Amino acid sequence: MNIIVIGGGAAGLMAAGTAAESGARVTLFETNEKVGRKLFITGKGRCNVCNDCDAQGVLQNVPVNPRFLYSALGCFSPADVMDFFEGHGVPLKTERGNRVFPVSDKSADIIDALFTWVKRSGVTIVHETVESLVLQDGKVAGVHARGRDYPADRVIAATGGASYPQTGSTGDGYRFAKAAGHTVVPPNPSLVPLVTPGGCEELMGLSLRNVQVTVFENNKKIWSDFGEMLFTHFGLSGPLILSASAHMRHFGSKGYHIEIDLKPALDEKTLDRRLLGDFDKHKNSDFINALGDLLPRKIIPAVVRMSEIDPRAKVNGITKAQRAALLHTLKHFLVVVSGKRPIAEAIITSGGVSVKEVSPKTMESKKVKGLYFAGEVLDVDAYTGGFNLQIAWSTGRLAGLSAAQQEEG
Repeated sequence: MNIIVIGGGAAGLMAAGTAAESGARVTLFETNEKVGRKLFITGKGRCNVCNDCDAQGVLQNVPVNPRFLYSALGCFSPADVMDFFEGHGVPLKTERGNRVFPVSDKSADIIDALFTWVKRSGVTIVHETVESLVLQDGKVAGVHARGRDYPADRVIAATGGASYPQTGSTGDGYRFAKAAGHTVVPPNPSLVPLVTPGGCEELMGLSLRNVQVTVFENNKKIWSDFGEMLFTHFGLSGPLILSASAHMRHFGSKGYHIEIDLKPALDEKTLDRRLLGDFDKHKNSDFINALGDLLPRKIIPAVVRMSEIDPRAKVNGITKAQRAALLHTLKHFLVVVSGKRPIAEAIITSGGVSVKEVSPKTMESKKVKGLYFAGEVLDVDAYTGGFNLQIAWSTGRLAGLSAAQQEEG
């Protein structure tokens, strides 16, 4: 079986190596000089390979079309992913939230293992940009690149989404899919920084650790988690904010705000006792000068403003009601969110090739015989924690096996 794989990212490498191991002759087309460009930057360069959970745990973290992944996860589960990389010489470790990383903390080790494996399996890598699919009589017949046709019995499109275009995911797969008659759900950024009205100039550069962020959609709580975040000139960023963004999918039709609990380790009673202690210590100071032990200097003016207490009021004159207002501000620091940053800044793309038109058992197109899809080009995306890479490994594995084994006719 002569197979062409388009895209040398996580899904493409997995599909190519799997198909070659299954006896197919495989050519992998990759635009960049090196494979795995986007893998190199995942997990802050550490590569969050997968999540150490069962298939159900993965599905619970896939808000879009989780049922489509049943067969793929059955074919290649998180445990299989971990066995695969450890079997190819990459020791792994599990961290907070069951996130799995290489012990070395180097994404390059994951890419090197995949590259060595696909080369040993006999995959030919061609560093050319595929311009279009070659289609004949409702079947795929190959690809067109650099002015010539490359024939193939099967083509696996693992072209990625439209996020991080500098890594090569420029949305080509959507164009190929449309040309083949597929519906493409419009791509949107997910796992992306958030924009606030007027930005956060005053707080720019302030990083908060160990805070709790809660997302509200039309004033209804929809998500909450602990971690770290960052204020920027345009709004909010950092790991916690990227995760939050995946739950904010209806800008334009719904309103969003987040509340930050600046002191999640302290319940209201304990925090009130702490305030009383600080106030006693600074009883003759102005209010604005009494919060330095409790908060980073940069956020104090904003907290004072939100509490509606006169910054120059003497601490010993602050009333119980005013203290309650301050307490509420510390536990519910409110930030209105007006939108997301552009798709080019997103870690992943939500949207893509409609899964209604792809067989979940094989990843083959229901519209064009011999055409397969894998990875982020499909309309499935997940929250952070290694789940998006799991989708890439599982769909890539299933596409590679199916394309190699399916009989002609």
